[in-house]
Amino acid sequence: MIPDVPDETSQQAAVMPKPVAYADLPPDQQRQRLADLATVFFRLGAIAFGGPAAHVAMMDDEVVKQRKWMSRETLLDLMGVTNLLPGPNSTELAIHIGYERGGWWGLFVAGGCFIFPAMTLVWILAVFYARYQTVPQAQWLLYGVKPVIIAIVLQALWKLGKKAAKDTPTIIAGVGAIAAYFLGLNEILLLLLIGLGVMLFKNWQRGQTPPPVALLPLPGLLAQTADATVVVVSMGWLGVFGFFLKIGSVLYGSGYVLLAFLQRDLVERLGVLTSQQLLDAIAIGQLTPGPVFTTATFIGYLLSGHAGAIAATIGIFLPAFLLVGLVNPWVPKLRRSPWASGFLDGVNAASLGLMVGVTVILAQEALVDWITLTMAVVSAVIVFRFKLNSAWLVLAGATIGLVVHLSGWQ
Repeated sequence: MIPDVPDETSQQAAVMPKPVAYADLPPDQQRQRLADLATVFFRLGAIAFGGPAAHVAMMDDEVVKQRKWMSRETLLDLMGVTNLLPGPNSTELAIHIGYERGGWWGLFVAGGCFIFPAMTLVWILAVFYARYQTVPQAQWLLYGVKPVIIAIVLQALWKLGKKAAKDTPTIIAGVGAIAAYFLGLNEILLLLLIGLGVMLFKNWQRGQTPPPVALLPLPGLLAQTADATVVVVSMGWLGVFGFFLKIGSVLYGSGYVLLAFLQRDLVERLGVLTSQQLLDAIAIGQLTPGPVFTTATFIGYLLSGHAGAIAATIGIFLPAFLLVGLVNPWVPKLRRSPWASGFLDGVNAASLGLMVGVTVILAQEALVDWITLTMAVVSAVIVFRFKLNSAWLVLAGATIGLVVHLSGWQ
């Protein structure tokens, strides 16, 4: 049973003043706000293990609970819109938060600082790999961190879920999304169908007539093909940039979807990588914190050295920055429209349902013995009962993983 905790978000709604727009701040406060964004997202990028669900949980802890930069409802809306865009979801959420706090400067500061630690680690490991043709063994790190991540994600699910599951239609939407996840339905199609279903039902209850489709801004943004077939003339750094730019522009889903794209194009069609090299690249992405899409840094280095590492990283993440900058100003407008607001409610509930599904899979991988199970339970008690920053829990988990590894228990 999840311990009963006060609803922090309802308390925040009563006391949280509307944040001052970045453009209205004096220059010294603008610089301070950007410095705060850099500090927060650099730290998150350095410790954010566990994939997008864990990243969202840590951002919720840092941005909503610890610093009160925005309400949990706002974070949910940003997360819902993010799930409808191609590209790395958790990185796009960081970029959204940066835009909310610091405009275009904040967008690049938050996103860049979140990506940079992982990119640097992956780049160093790529150099090591190119020389020794082996992946460093650090399974002890994930062994200790993953059980802690489960507790952090559960807390975020509990708090975000209380805001996303606001009525009967959204509760049904969330449960349906969980079931659909385990049935293997396409995630983007699922989000769209549930969003449309909740939108139509809520406005039918109000006796509203559906607006023309042209009034909804999202379909035009979503009319993209998932076909990432690319004709790469050269595997020099410019060819690497073009390849990953196209992938970043159309790819939905997790790092495992990225694996399928890269296997088809780089291994089977172009023959510039072996399957083993690709699997090693994905393994490096899993072993390092931050976005799994920094796998592109590793592959870029193998294909075209240091210039390729830079080109691949910029290529795969650049579309996320541009899409978020274009879409973010629409979020408040969507929330004010009863039709778009209903759609967003459905997408938010479905997003949380998908997050539950991912958490179940992660728990199956993380809780492998009595040590990891104990770590998860103790961590859950800590995160639900005490206001401890999740960064300390991650570091504690890594330390326990190291002790278990050195003692020979694992």
